[in-house]
Amino acid sequence: MSISKLLVANRGEIAARVLRTARVKGIKTAVLRHPSEVDSPAHLIADEVVTIDGPTPVAAYLDIAQIVDVAQRIGADAVHPGYGFLSENAAFVAALEEAGVTFVGPTSEVIDLMGDKIRARAFVEERGFPVAPSAIEDDDPATFVERARAVGYPLLIKPSAGGGGKGMRVVREDSTLETEIETARREGERYFGDGRLFVECYIERPRHIEVQVMGDGQGNVVHFWERECSIQRRFQKIIEETPSPALSEAQRLDICETAAGIARAVNYRGAGTVEFIYAQDGSFYFLEMNTRLQVEHPVTEMVTGFDLVAEQLRIAAGEGLSAAQADIPQNGHSIELRICAEDATADFRPAIGDILLLDEPRGEGVRVDSGILDGGKVTTDFDPMLSKLIVHGRDRAEAIARARRAAQDYVILGVTTNLAYLDAILDHPKFRSGDVSTGFLAEEATDLTQDWDPANTDILAAATVLSDARLVKALENVPEIYRLMGSWRN
Repeated sequence: MSISKLLVANRGEIAARVLRTARVKGIKTAVLRHPSEVDSPAHLIADEVVTIDGPTPVAAYLDIAQIVDVAQRIGADAVHPGYGFLSENAAFVAALEEAGVTFVGPTSEVIDLMGDKIRARAFVEERGFPVAPSAIEDDDPATFVERARAVGYPLLIKPSAGGGGKGMRVVREDSTLETEIETARREGERYFGDGRLFVECYIERPRHIEVQVMGDGQGNVVHFWERECSIQRRFQKIIEETPSPALSEAQRLDICETAAGIARAVNYRGAGTVEFIYAQDGSFYFLEMNTRLQVEHPVTEMVTGFDLVAEQLRIAAGEGLSAAQADIPQNGHSIELRICAEDATADFRPAIGDILLLDEPRGEGVRVDSGILDGGKVTTDFDPMLSKLIVHGRDRAEAIARARRAAQDYVILGVTTNLAYLDAILDHPKFRSGDVSTGFLAEEATDLTQDWDPANTDILAAATVLSDARLVKALENVPEIYRLMGSWRN
């Protein structure tokens, strides 16, 4: 089949990114919009913008019946879910399948299997792939606490249906185990409507390494190499890169082939990511599989030269994989920075405001995937990520230098962002040397935030990039920032 009209059931930068590829492929497009949203790049790119409603903006994007109805009403023969929202919702995929609309992604059965951490872990373990020592509550609820203790401390408690770090608890002492289990259960029920738990041994100073895979649903799977995702706050990534500085060539091939083997075992269709915990001794363990396109997919595109969304659309249309494994290179080094509206000096508190001035960096090896426009409004209705800054260099040192220069040239006035914080991470000696773990940001918190103020650094960045006339105009629209910069203007 061919795809003649694509509905992108998402918003922000990922919607814009999918729409651009669809346009290149000559596919007519539509995108969703809640009435509370101001214009975004996605709304300007799509051929059609369809209004959806709900008790909250997020609820509208999670309304399966409404979105399936939209797809049928506008004549879309395929739906791309982006990431987040309904991208890993088996019921949504099943509803589209029943309506005769192609889902750009795996089947509902695969999403259902791999979306349940306990079932996915058992599936992987039964097929001989590495998993961390653990205890699963469902195996015998009455002995769960006892079996958790037997795994040994430290322990990591996880909700079965979890994601984004929600509900995860690290336990180092037996005296707190039962309390933390109950806390994790309540959080699982609150966030996912599912209080089932499992525990696994907590790897000290682990790295988070994931592998991009692509399958055609006919047993053929290739990988697009690995990504290093250890720079995280609250279990959520903010900097990703490829290749990982931790891996030798032999380790790289081992972990990538393991991921491809897992995808083959489940007869995977479309783009997916197999995630691993990587220990200091070089061992690695299956963590989970994300059955969708990842936020950080652009770094993979930068080093391989493949458009992963084009690959998704190709497979959804029944055309199969476009390349054999031997044809997928890994050239140079790429780094992605997630630009978020948040204050890193205040425990990453989300920020709101009007975008009074936006000036994105440009230059060789620089890419910006953005979900905002000059004059836009940032609210707490959605995730605080505004855009992604991606760079490519001949090697890691050049990529870091380009990322720093681009971050310093990126101007977003009117709302506090994490740009200066990201620049501080890139400049940290341990990051430069590749000596990081998932606990890096917590371990180096003081060093990363002590010498700067978010408001002042945003203005100073603008002052170095913009003309006086544009900057003064912006400052006059922001009295509180204008006061901060009074001495500079004089």
